[in-house]
Amino acid sequence: MLLAVICGLFIAGFIVFFLFSSMLAAFSLAGSSQAPLPKSGVLLMDMSKVAVTEQRKSADPMAMIQGSSIQTVGLWQTVQAINAAAADPSVKYIYLKSDGLSSDLATVEELRSSLEKFRLSGKPVISYIENPTTGSYYLSTAADKIYMTSHPGGTPMMLGVGSQLIFLKDILDRLGVNVQLIRHGKYKSAGEMFVRSESSKENLEQNQAMVDAIWESISEGITSSREITSEELDAALEELKLNLPQDFLDLGFVDELLTIEELRSKLADLAVVDEYKDLQFIGLAEYASAKVFPDYKAKDRVAVIYADGEIVDGAAKSEVAGDRFADIISKVRKDEGIKAVVLRVNSPGGSVIASDKIKNELDLLKAEKPLVASYGGYAASGGYWISANCEHIFSDAGTLTGSIGVFSMIPDFSGTARKLAHVNVTAVKSHSHADMYSLMRPFDSRELQVQQKLVDDIYSSFVSNVSGGRSLDPDYVDSIAQGRVWTGSEALEIGLVDEIGTLEDAIHYAVSLVSTSGSGDLEGWRVEEYPRPVSSMEILLDRFGSGSTDAGIFSGTPFENAASAMQSFLRSSRSGNYVLARMPYVIDFE
Repeated sequence: MLLAVICGLFIAGFIVFFLFSSMLAAFSLAGSSQAPLPKSGVLLMDMSKVAVTEQRKSADPMAMIQGSSIQTVGLWQTVQAINAAAADPSVKYIYLKSDGLSSDLATVEELRSSLEKFRLSGKPVISYIENPTTGSYYLSTAADKIYMTSHPGGTPMMLGVGSQLIFLKDILDRLGVNVQLIRHGKYKSAGEMFVRSESSKENLEQNQAMVDAIWESISEGITSSREITSEELDAALEELKLNLPQDFLDLGFVDELLTIEELRSKLADLAVVDEYKDLQFIGLAEYASAKVFPDYKAKDRVAVIYADGEIVDGAAKSEVAGDRFADIISKVRKDEGIKAVVLRVNSPGGSVIASDKIKNELDLLKAEKPLVASYGGYAASGGYWISANCEHIFSDAGTLTGSIGVFSMIPDFSGTARKLAHVNVTAVKSHSHADMYSLMRPFDSRELQVQQKLVDDIYSSFVSNVSGGRSLDPDYVDSIAQGRVWTGSEALEIGLVDEIGTLEDAIHYAVSLVSTSGSGDLEGWRVEEYPRPVSSMEILLDRFGSGSTDAGIFSGTPFENAASAMQSFLRSSRSGNYVLARMPYVIDFE
């Protein structure tokens, strides 16, 4: 008893300590926005220290206590900071260090677009790289000049774009797990990893097409910026020619090799200061905090609703929870001061029920206000379900979208119970199908037939939603659906999106639909973001109270895709929802 009391007091004290740390962090962050900026300096975008996220986030107190130096800045705030720097006489130029980049392709595309606009001001963007990946180098090509370390010993990882598919049938068979997969769409490969030992022809086909389309987008950006041919770029990667800094220089990938001292001298000269020690750097997060804030005097408002994450049932603050988001959308609709809305989608989908709840509220909103969609890294399956009816859809070229398909995945653990746990189960029931979803026996033929019909009916609803929202013939939608995932550039060609453009483009477009002048100028407009960012205190309390887990050693590996897919199913099945509209995986590019 005494031990329990001591442990309780210790845990309570531990929580109070973290709460106090969280409050100090919040006060510190609030004060940082008031910190004076230098009268003249260079805007520093060090991507190893700044993570550009879909929506601005409060500082994670746990990460701060653990000593993390990574700051997060929302995409909209980042873009507006770069725009402000272009017009700010105190900012001489942008110094971009792209090594350590952790953003997805769509975010990189939006950053490149902002940097290219910045250069139109006449100010340069200077990039410096040491160990470039395909992604970090792609971002660097938005700069006027790319400098690279002259010091050998780094490990450049410019190798192209690739994904890995993992298949678990063999190990599941050993464990006695029988996964029953019911789906509609020959390309709907979600769940395939659990029922096959290798990829289906259709899944391999769509993956290769996606990788090729993503590479085409990256290649076009690199070659047009560096004035090298696509053949030269492909040869450099295919033949592994980019190993030493001198290789990058000889092949025209960088402009000059510099030691640290040479780099510092060049940076000082560009800023027109006598010595490097006189050069003032302004961090991106600090600059955004000081320069980007809502115009509270503005009479009219445009809302940006971020559907960022997996679509799940319920009202949880994490992910895109159906009930919570339906409520948020309803409040935005009823707010008379909000004249137009942008739905920013960065989601691989998830629960069909939650997706439809969100879509229904969006349809009500669209009947009263202009509703424009903007796609981030993913707007697939349920992510496309909720947004297909928007009156105009902007997508990044590298967005993964479509995946118009449905699947149901019900594992049968009876073999596991017998083989591993030596447990036998006897069902006692009033009707023959009472234990259909017990997960302790396989479906019979009638149950499989019913489950297939359920999936088929929901697929038909999905096709109908897309057909109505996009003004496309249902048969045509079915031909480009079948669960297939398309990149944004491909989606434009087949009519799933309207335009390749950024979040900023979507906001300007939405404003132009209601502006008396027909202009997308944001002068006199306030951009409001939903959901409200979770505070540091709420992050802390959620960590202690949710009992959430992460992928652990599987994080960042192909195993995470399998864990994520299974987690989606288990999360939905707890609420009796066995049908999902979700992508089977996510693709990271290095």
